[in-house]
Amino acid sequence: MTRLPTLLLIASASLLGLSVATAQTLPPPTFAPFAVPPYKNLKIFPKDVTRAQLLQNMKFFSQSLGVRCTYCHVGEEGKPLSTFDFASDAKDKKQIARKMLAMAHRINSEDFSVTDSSKLKVTCFTCHRGSTHPLAAPPAEDAAAEPAKPRT
Repeated sequence: MTRLPTLLLIASASLLGLSVATAQTLPPPTFAPFAVPPYKNLKIFPKDVTRAQLLQNMKFFSQSLGVRCTYCHVGEEGKPLSTFDFASDAKDKKQIARKMLAMAHRINSEDFSVTDSSKLKVTCFTCHRGSTHPLAAPPAEDAAAEPAKPRT
C-alpha cells in the first residue's frame, strides 16, 4: 500500500523536473501587444513619442469618446493588438481625429498660450464627454436652468 504514494511522488517530481528543464530551454515568448517604436505614419504626435506616452494618449482618446481602438484603427475587435494596422489611414475617423487634435492644439496654444501639455485648457473630453459626437447643447438636466444674462 505504501508503494503507490511513493510512485506518485516520484512521478510528480519527475514531471516537475521535466517541465522546469523544458521551460529553461524554450526561447522567451515574443509578442507585441501594441506597436513598438519607431512608429509609422505619425502626423500629430512627435516622432520620438514614448510607448508609455502614446498608450496614455490613446487611452485618453478612448475614454473621452467612449470608443475602442477599432473606431480609428484597422483591426478586428477581440483580436490581439499585434494584428492591428495602426499605421493605416483607411478609416476616416482617424483623419477626423487628427483634425480635432490639431484644432485643440491651436486653441490651447493660440487662444490660451498653453505651452505645457500638463496645463491644457481644451481636450477631447471638453466637448465629447464620453460620446463620439461633441455635445452641441447642455445636457438635459442643465437645459432647464436659466442662462446667465451677459453684462452690458
